[in-house]
Amino acid sequence: MKFLIKVIVILVVTFSFQTTFAQSDNDEEDKLSLKSGTIDSQFEYVFRKSGSFKGTNGQNYKAVKYAWLLTLKSNVLDSLKTTYTSLENSENMVGNQVKEIEDLKTKLANTQSNLEQTDSEKNNMALLGMETSKTNYNVIMWSIIAALLALLLIFIYKFKGSNSSTREAKHKLDEVETEFEEHRRNALEREQKVRRQLQDELNKHKS
Repeated sequence: MKFLIKVIVILVVTFSFQTTFAQSDNDEEDKLSLKSGTIDSQFEYVFRKSGSFKGTNGQNYKAVKYAWLLTLKSNVLDSLKTTYTSLENSENMVGNQVKEIEDLKTKLANTQSNLEQTDSEKNNMALLGMETSKTNYNVIMWSIIAALLALLLIFIYKFKGSNSSTREAKHKLDEVETEFEEHRRNALEREQKVRRQLQDELNKHKS
């Protein structure tokens, strides 16, 4: 009894699987069409719908409707046309992108040139109409400043020396003038004394 039940269960399961597979094949076959789907699915539709027969040589052949071949040919040509159009668009897009890349390279080269020129102008200075590096410019300018500072110090030193000599000369001149004034006063006093003496002598002779 148990064995019979097992056999019945096995048969029911096998029948269910066969029914499911058959439905799946039928569903898949129903989905195939010459009016939609990919070219591959359309070829699959033709293969499945075509009749099979065996030739006299024993080889298998397919009997295909002429209308299906025309439809399939038209679909294949349309697909190729779409593919060619897409390919042409892609090539145009690639060409545009290549042109844009070349333009960007040109702009990049110009930007690089401008940047180098800017760096050169930033690092170089004009001195007496000649271009020189900023380092040399700084060296020259600091050398000029140092030379001017040295000249200023020398001038101050000379000025102080000259001022000191001037003060000393002025002091000596004052001393000479004082001595001269003293000598002139003494000479004047002597002259007056001599005149008085002379006058006294003249007065004596008159009397």
